[in-house]
Amino acid sequence: MATLKIKLVMSLNGRLEKHIATANSLGLYKIGNVTVQPDNAQTRGKIAKIGYLLQVTEE
Repeated sequence: MATLKIKLVMSLNGRLEKHIATANSLGLYKIGNVTVQPDNAQTRGKIAKIGYLLQVTEE
């Protein structure tokens, strides 16, 4: 199964509460955090919502 490596590259300070909650649901809490998530519709939707905060690479 394909996976996505997701890194938080911008701060969550001053962001909308929903965007902070989305980042937290991905396991990202501070700049530099990296998580590996499955490549599915739910993960893609979260990335679409806060993509401007993230760096995403496919593994």
